Amino acid sequence: MAALDEPLGHQSDPAQRRRLRWRARRGLLENDLVFERFFAQHEGNLSDADVAGLDQLLDLPDNALLDLILERTQLEGEGATPDAMRVLQMLRTA
Repeated sequence: MAALDEPLGHQSDPAQRRRLRWRARRGLLENDLVFERFFAQHEGNLSDADVAGLDQLLDLPDNALLDLILERTQLEGEGATPDAMRVLQMLRTA
């Protein structure tokens, strides 16, 4: 059982899920389409680690994110965490 001062996990907090979906709205239609499919396939199974990886990817500019999804570029440097890499693969297959 979680302590009272611990934040709720992604799956147990509907408000967190709504905020994540809102944050995933992008300026490029192509990214929006990928995220729609991604959430349709994976939203119910995302772990807190997956959400952390997704947050890292959402910090990227739209064009850089699209290039990653389309495998034009690879995730490198500090952003290439295992969580971000796993979620990027999920996005690529969505």
